[in-house]
Amino acid sequence: MEYIVILLRTVIFYFFILLLYRIMGKREVGQLGIIDLIVSILIADLVVISIENYNKSMLYTLIPISILAILQLILAFISLKKPKIRNFLDGNPSVIIKDGKINYKEMVKQKYNLDDLLVQIREKGYRSIEEIEYAILENNGTLSVFNYAKEKTPLPLPLILDSYIQTDTLKHLKKDEKWVYTLLKKKNIDIKEVFYAFYKDKNIFIIKNSDLA
Repeated sequence: MEYIVILLRTVIFYFFILLLYRIMGKREVGQLGIIDLIVSILIADLVVISIENYNKSMLYTLIPISILAILQLILAFISLKKPKIRNFLDGNPSVIIKDGKINYKEMVKQKYNLDDLLVQIREKGYRSIEEIEYAILENNGTLSVFNYAKEKTPLPLPLILDSYIQTDTLKHLKKDEKWVYTLLKKKNIDIKEVFYAFYKDKNIFIIKNSDLA
């Protein structure tokens, strides 16, 4: 009888969690943010505890899991509307290699050592750091690598996201917010109209909210 109860609980939790993850949205495991990862770990632990303690009501597990899922959905919605909160929860991408030079200060800040860098570069199919022009440590811990192209093209830099100016990009460009507003004024665009803007080749490229489908 005990084995039947454990089997039934396992099947029920499987379909219940499958339903929750469909509701919470699709993401590959390697693309999980910090909040998603925490929720996944807690859900897994709660399910294991419930299966082991099969003599207790399943509600002791179903309710906390449902609360975690609702919390994740609320935070995801807030993050979508408030970039500053999104940056606080998920962090910002970090430039580890710029123009072929390693940014050691950023590596120390991110607790990212040279062994991690070399391993991820090799996983991308590169033999050494000398082949890399840019390497960016993404929010999910993966490394985006750009090698030296035959035709040198500048890396697009996010300047505005959801009407919020990206201060890290300004620091990188050694510019201030006044400079951004001046560029927008020349194009007769209010910053509240901007969904996404990036800087490339000394030009600013803008996608407005009205341009979205």
